Amino acid sequence: MTRERRPLSHPLADVFWRAVDSIAASLSPDTVRGYRAVTRSFLRYLGADHHEVRSLQELRRDPHILGWLAHLRSRKPPIVLATHVNNVVRLRHILEELAWNEQMPDLAHLLRPDDCPRRERKVPRPLLAEDDQLLQQELVRRNDLASNVLLLLRHTGMRIGECVDLSSDCLHAGAPEQWAIHVPLGKMKTERLVPVDSFVCQLVQRLRSLRSLDPTPADGFLLARPRGREMLLRGLRKSLHEITAAAGISAWIVPHQLRHTYATFMLRAGVSFPGIMKLLGHSSPDMTMRYLGIALPDLQREYQQARSQPRHLVPQPRPLSPARADLSGLVQALQAAQHVLEMFRRTLPDGASRRHLDRLGNRLSKIVSEAHSLDAPEK
Repeated sequence: MTRERRPLSHPLADVFWRAVDSIAASLSPDTVRGYRAVTRSFLRYLGADHHEVRSLQELRRDPHILGWLAHLRSRKPPIVLATHVNNVVRLRHILEELAWNEQMPDLAHLLRPDDCPRRERKVPRPLLAEDDQLLQQELVRRNDLASNVLLLLRHTGMRIGECVDLSSDCLHAGAPEQWAIHVPLGKMKTERLVPVDSFVCQLVQRLRSLRSLDPTPADGFLLARPRGREMLLRGLRKSLHEITAAAGISAWIVPHQLRHTYATFMLRAGVSFPGIMKLLGHSSPDMTMRYLGIALPDLQREYQQARSQPRHLVPQPRPLSPARADLSGLVQALQAAQHVLEMFRRTLPDGASRRHLDRLGNRLSKIVSEAHSLDAPEK
């Protein structure tokens, strides 16, 4: 039985409904219902607390818009953050539509982007090292369809939706003994090649073998989907929960955590941040940062490495031995000069002299490189 809503009685109701109808032309029914709910919320607030407002010209950011925002925050019980965000965004779209339709540009500025509450940033969720080891051991032991798929997720950083859409010929050979897996169009509407090792190649071959045994007609996909794509996804998620329980892992694990774990593992293995972005298929560094779990031991390792081998400094030469008139002595002297020049350049303020020394340093680096390539004269 559908609950009937009492009619909205407000002088601005008609003009707001026209704006919602204009926006609704390209939206789903559920989204349209959300826009109508926000309209009722805002106009009922105006009718109760600011009954003097009877035209769009009388709308003001303070107190009308700010008052409505405060009204949303004061709801008991509090509304879910996602609902709060949607309410603010939808009212802003309605006001922008009114600004266009009614030729009143000021309406578009009554709600600002920073009025939208910030969504909670999820803490990275890589698996604990112990849980990761236990899970992989259990997956290798089982060696069935679901286990091989989950191992593939763990060792490539793919999303589960990308994995079930892999083609049968997803493996691509590059140079000898170098392989990459072609990840199809996914969430970010991009595709990419992810370098893989022999273990991943074995996983793909195992999945191909299992696919050939499945009675479902070949459709070009690596994984059979006899009951459809969605049922395949549900089955893999259910299998992961069963496998984690069998491995003695108490934490609730979802497939996307394998992607977080892969990213963190790559970081600790020495892959650069831009490299991790490419591996994950991200276009935004902010998104990649959400995937990386950086603990204190990681920071300590990075700190000690930077202290012992600072990449931004010219390598400090070994102490000079008595000058020798040979290739080794020449290279050693050039490196010493290179180091002294760089240290002196850093003591100078920004200006012409520092830039000139910078150019000289570049030339000296090229000379050192050329000297390294010389063949020592035969005796």
